[in-house]
Amino acid sequence: MDPILTVVAGATILTVVGVMSGGTFLLRIAAGGLPFNDLQKTFFRAGHAHAGVLIILGLVSVLLQNAAGVTSDWRWAAVGVLASALLIPAGFFLSVLGRDPRRPNRLVALLWIGVVVLAASLVAVGLSVICAGVGSLA
Repeated sequence: MDPILTVVAGATILTVVGVMSGGTFLLRIAAGGLPFNDLQKTFFRAGHAHAGVLIILGLVSVLLQNAAGVTSDWRWAAVGVLASALLIPAGFFLSVLGRDPRRPNRLVALLWIGVVVLAASLVAVGLSVICAGVGSLA
């Protein structure tokens, strides 16, 4: 695997510690220890869940491309999946900060940017793995 992608994968594993601490934050909210409204609680849960799932999906994408033998610049598409693991949760978390918000603020745009990055990256990862597989048939 490309050494830079190896470093990115290792650093991504370390971000799971942050997701874990977010879980304890959610437990404190659920126990009533922190005063947040229903919108905030819902968005915090969604951000936390998306962070964990997208980290795993990004790492699987890196490993799948490596296993398939993707050697072109396409292999960097998996980094886009990992970027969406930052953008989407950031959109959930940051858009409901403040005292008792009734609607998400403009930072919810990060969520939608992350969705576009995720979709484009997944298409590129899928195509790169298919192309590597077809190339191996010859």
